[in-house]
Amino acid sequence: MAEFELYCFGESGNSYKAALMMALCGLDWAPRRVAFMDGETRGEAFRSEVNEMGECPTLAHRGRLLSQSGAILDYLVQRTGRFGWSNDDERREVLRWLLFDNHKFTSYIATHRFMTHFMKQDNEVTKFFNARADGALKIVDRHLTGREWITLERPTIADLSMAGYMYYDGELGFDFAALPAIAAWRERIRKLPGWRGPYELMPRAAM
Repeated sequence: MAEFELYCFGESGNSYKAALMMALCGLDWAPRRVAFMDGETRGEAFRSEVNEMGECPTLAHRGRLLSQSGAILDYLVQRTGRFGWSNDDERREVLRWLLFDNHKFTSYIATHRFMTHFMKQDNEVTKFFNARADGALKIVDRHLTGREWITLERPTIADLSMAGYMYYDGELGFDFAALPAIAAWRERIRKLPGWRGPYELMPRAAM
């Protein structure tokens, strides 16, 4: 039995953040497929036994159940000593971008993708989220211009968090050619030893 078990599904970019870090760190982990499309996360068993928030990812490790991707990444930094910081100023800078990711980057990109790619919607709501996602992407592309990583001179969990939805090619609805700094950063992450894509690391929910 693997040391770490990740409740996840392949379509979940938030789950991919945790899966990617464990893959890059070479941890002994295994995915536990969650049937999201069939409503498993909304069921009483999942909410009472796994995650009261009804979300993925949830990480099981030595009797602990941790939820929220940012908290899981922080935990993995503490367990592995990798992709973290060396002082409080660096920690706050990583935290700053983790919070931006969860509030304005992943949140808009993921919601727009779900509504357009999976729900096949095209309306004023999807246009709103498209505009919000476009604005956040332009902020990050501008920030990455002339630098290799989001925060420090090396990759951190800020990079892994913000890359959570960057490898769902054909599902996002935007063109990386128009975001050259993000495109180059995405390729740098792809070249990290141990990198694999989301559908390689986790089983799909829609099976």
